[in-house]
Amino acid sequence: MDKIENILNNDSYRCYVNYIEKMEMDRSFCRHGMEHSLDVARIAYIINLEKNMGIDKELIYATALLHDIGRAAEYKDGSPHHKAGADIAGNILTEAGFSEADRECICDAIACHKKELDDGGIAGLLYKADKLSRRCFDCGAYDGCYWDDSMKNKAITY
Repeated sequence: MDKIENILNNDSYRCYVNYIEKMEMDRSFCRHGMEHSLDVARIAYIINLEKNMGIDKELIYATALLHDIGRAAEYKDGSPHHKAGADIAGNILTEAGFSEADRECICDAIACHKKELDDGGIAGLLYKADKLSRRCFDCGAYDGCYWDDSMKNKAITY
């Protein structure tokens, strides 16, 4: 997955990820760093395989690695992270060598990953994997979490 390596080695990407991790260092729940992004990628890929969705692995990983990159803008100026993330991701994807069609698909999924979709594509897959990646059942901040109790993951699904 050469393009994924290009993302991981992209200076802008590394800068954004480091900034997000720094801003969330004292956060007691639901961080948005590399560990979370890789969890989302792996869960999405498992779902993709189990449901025979046929979505390219590199597309899944790129989308997952970049889906919360807009948190940096949210921390800096209050921008909605999903919208800012789509803008930021476009430049990184271009530098990583993704086609215009793939960039559009990935950026669209990032821009709408805060709302539940069942589109049978990457956007719905990202939403589901993002939510399933949370280990609420093992979280020390469970009681202080702002998620409604019905949204919390109380068991391992994937």
